Amino acid sequence: MSKTDFSDSLLLIVDVQNDFCPGGALAVTGGDEVVPVINSLTPRFPLAAATKDWHPEGHVSFASSHRGKGLYDTVDAGGIEQVLWPDHCVRGTRGAELHPDLNPGPLSMILHKGTAADLDSYSAFFDNDHRSSTGLEGYLKGLGVTRVYICGLATDYCVYFSAMDALKLGFETFVITDAVRGVDVPEGNVQKTTALMREAGIRMIESGDLL
Repeated sequence: MSKTDFSDSLLLIVDVQNDFCPGGALAVTGGDEVVPVINSLTPRFPLAAATKDWHPEGHVSFASSHRGKGLYDTVDAGGIEQVLWPDHCVRGTRGAELHPDLNPGPLSMILHKGTAADLDSYSAFFDNDHRSSTGLEGYLKGLGVTRVYICGLATDYCVYFSAMDALKLGFETFVITDAVRGVDVPEGNVQKTTALMREAGIRMIESGDLL
């Protein structure tokens, strides 16, 4: 594949939303720094899609939904370990909207995830029970996509789970390292999940490799 041949590729932009950027409810350090990098990449791809966390009020992932629990504690949510976060990306709020500087023009699809009150969805492909599909796999395979390039927020959660699922579903998977940022909860999680992605066979590249 040449550097400019993206005919069978998707640029997957994960959760570049106001609440994950500085000033947001669950701000990722430097989260807004990915925006200009992503904007430079989208014109290179014939297909680009974005995900949004789109939670109802009282979502299971919110610490405020669990009496006696604090931020970043974990609970059992229907047999799934759930990290507890600040209330974030509540559907219909400004915090749930894409960062205002992100260019939406090239986007072919915006996928809303985490919409069920009692189930979170880190991955762009599945809810966290891994039984409920978002439909993205079928959409991409129907279009003949074989490669998925992933960017966005946060490295150690939604980027990580999206990348691992893409790989398991048979896509050649890339993470664009200068177009992601991590929340690093618990401390060291970015390093851990990055190592796991490399070990699995996900390719770590920089945006300059694509331009």
